[in-house]
Amino acid sequence: MTDADGSAWRRRSVLAVAPPARPRKLAKVPFVELADGRLQGVVSSGSDVERVYVSSLTASTHAYHCSTNNNRPCGGLRGAPCKHLEALAEEAVLQYGVDRVARYLRVDVADGVRSGSDLLARMDTRHEPTSAAVVFSRFLRHLAYLELPDSTTALPELHWFPATGAVR
Repeated sequence: MTDADGSAWRRRSVLAVAPPARPRKLAKVPFVELADGRLQGVVSSGSDVERVYVSSLTASTHAYHCSTNNNRPCGGLRGAPCKHLEALAEEAVLQYGVDRVARYLRVDVADGVRSGSDLLARMDTRHEPTSAAVVFSRFLRHLAYLELPDSTTALPELHWFPATGAVR
């Protein structure tokens, strides 16, 4: 469907999604998103397969926090972002690209910034506790969709969800 001003896509509930900047391995950071003014996600524990951490970096203040899904603070938070936050930033760069993540977090980037660690190094960060509940709940909701059987039938609650391959 084409039109003179190119606005036909606005009348559809399906939009094209930009593919990941580079392929990601989901075992370490199964969930990463730029949402609610934060880079946030779920990071697997390196020592306990049954533990995950909810990590976040706020865009406007560069405040960070990391805790287990039941709000126990990460032991690695000692005046600087922990390894979970570093892993989250690295995966965000793989998923969205360094330029998009930097813009979202409001970080001035220069030549040579290629990784999440580079972005963290350019941020004036401070610790600020936040609740893990909302991010972890969103992660669990995404997991629930993975368990649905294959079907071509539309899911009403996902009518807004962007689909790949949509025509603009």
